[in-house]
Amino acid sequence: MEIKKIIYELGLKIFADGQNSSVCEGYTSDLLSDVMANCKEGSLWVTIQRHMNVIAVAQLKKIKGIILPNGICPDDAVIKKAEEEGVYILGTQDNAFDVSGKIYSLLKK
Repeated sequence: MEIKKIIYELGLKIFADGQNSSVCEGYTSDLLSDVMANCKEGSLWVTIQRHMNVIAVAQLKKIKGIILPNGICPDDAVIKKAEEEGVYILGTQDNAFDVSGKIYSLLKK
């Protein structure tokens, strides 16, 4: 499913605009080492982490976008780096469990 369709369907806020492309699945974790070991290329990543290292992990794993739950907002420097790297940073008021379930439902249709 195209990431822009997911953004629209879930009403996600766009903090950093990335490259529109197809998303294969989602992954939810706050441990960077877990994401590096287990997140698949082309995924959306749900995490409360909002520091610069998430952009590096997203680039390493070719993650299409990062979703920040609970109304969390990233810093301006993180937004700028994400845009330079073509990685979406998205936000929602939903908690991580709820947004993960919504992503699952969309991708499994």
